[in-house]
Amino acid sequence: MMLAERNAAGNTRAAYRRDLEDAERFLAARELGLDQASEDEVRAYIVSLRRAAPRTQARRLSALRQYFRFLCSENLRLEDPTRNIDAPRLGRVLPKYLSEKEVFALINSIRLVPGAEGARLRALLELLYAAGLRVSELVGLPMGAVLFDRGLVQVKGKGGKERMVPLGDPAVAAVAAWLPLRKESLGKRPSPFLFPSLRSKTGHVTRQRFFQILKEIGLQAGLAPERLSPHVLRHAFATHLIEHGADLRSVQMMLGHADIATTQIYTHVASDRLMKTVLEHHPLAEKRGRKKKK
Repeated sequence: MMLAERNAAGNTRAAYRRDLEDAERFLAARELGLDQASEDEVRAYIVSLRRAAPRTQARRLSALRQYFRFLCSENLRLEDPTRNIDAPRLGRVLPKYLSEKEVFALINSIRLVPGAEGARLRALLELLYAAGLRVSELVGLPMGAVLFDRGLVQVKGKGGKERMVPLGDPAVAAVAAWLPLRKESLGKRPSPFLFPSLRSKTGHVTRQRFFQILKEIGLQAGLAPERLSPHVLRHAFATHLIEHGADLRSVQMMLGHADIATTQIYTHVASDRLMKTVLEHHPLAEKRGRKKKK
């Protein structure tokens, strides 16, 4: 159903599988199948997750809701045991992101990587930051995704939805510089991907490999590995746009968010940063944690 009706991505389906299997293991210890769980048993499972982060608890409850609603829609159950169970309250968690100076330092550090590998990495990073792509969207870009004459990249996102995202000159130039080296690295072997890999089963650079390379480059740029991930650069893309005056609806379209509420978190990031700037630098702002000078 997730594939046929919702066209859910492979990563989404894998996440649902992991969450449902966790609940299944809990119920198996009680000699019950997942489809047989009552409301009390689902509550007991959620209670067993009390040491997990609230977001983990909420995600697993959401997976169970979807599962039992499916069973009810298929007349495999009469009642949904999750209908009266409230999700845990989630505090506002601001996304991690890099400053503009840190992003530029990261991209500039690629000059230390020679040849085709360096050209490929620059193209990957420039595209990631210029268009705010999800890592799965980035590594799976097909040849022809970048429209050089229009300065756009055509992206196929979640649920197979397509969007066009404008690119700056550095990203367009980086991809153009990579293409001749890409052709040399492939030889006579064809590939439909912009960033092919002859070693991976997918045929393109894997998410895991790009994650690893990103952390290695981050060390050369003086950035702590735990601060770096492809999604951190996606957050940086959105945050920097908002800080420079981009409207929320445009940022939503470029990120491929279905709901603008998801995009609104970046306005909080920008507001918090502005407040910190005022408190630290405005001559009449009393700094928190300090007493006024007499």
